[in-house]
Amino acid sequence: MSFYDFTVRTSTGKEISMSDYHGRPVLVVNTATQCALTTQFEGLEELHQQFKDDGLIVIGFPCNQFMGQEPLSNEEMASTCEINYGVTFLLTEKVNVNGPKAHPIFKFLKTELGAFLSNEIKWNFTKFLVDRTGRPYKRYSPTTAPYRLRRDIKKLVAQEVAETTA
Repeated sequence: MSFYDFTVRTSTGKEISMSDYHGRPVLVVNTATQCALTTQFEGLEELHQQFKDDGLIVIGFPCNQFMGQEPLSNEEMASTCEINYGVTFLLTEKVNVNGPKAHPIFKFLKTELGAFLSNEIKWNFTKFLVDRTGRPYKRYSPTTAPYRLRRDIKKLVAQEVAETTA
C-alpha cells in the first residue's frame, strides 16, 4: 500500500487521486473551522504560498469527530476557510480520521507514523508530512504551529526523486 493508492473527494465532490501528486511533498492536516486552533489555517496557507512553487501540496481534511467542531456543510466550510483565513489550498469533503469509518489515508498514515500511547488522532490539526516518494515522513501534534514545519518542508522540497526508466 502506498500513499499514491488513495483517492479523496474535494469539498465540491470532485474525486482526485493522490497519484496526481507523485514527486511532490504533501502536507495532510485534519481541520475544523470551529476549533480553538483555527488560527493554524493562516499558518497552513502561509506554508502553501511559500512552498507551492517548490511542489508542496497542502490538503486539509475537515473532521467533525472532536466535540463537533466542524458542523458546517462541505460548501459552508470551504467558504468559511476562504473568507476568514484566506485558504486557497485544497480542502476535501468532511472525513472521519479515527474509528472504523476513518478515511483510508488516515488509517495508512496512523499505521506508518504512530504517536505516543496510541496511533489515534487526538485532536484537530494533527499534521502528517509525506515525502516526494509518497513515504510518510513525520507526524506533528495539533499544537505544533505550522511555521515549525518549515525546516522539514525545505528538506523535502529539496529532496531529489530518482527517476525510473521503463
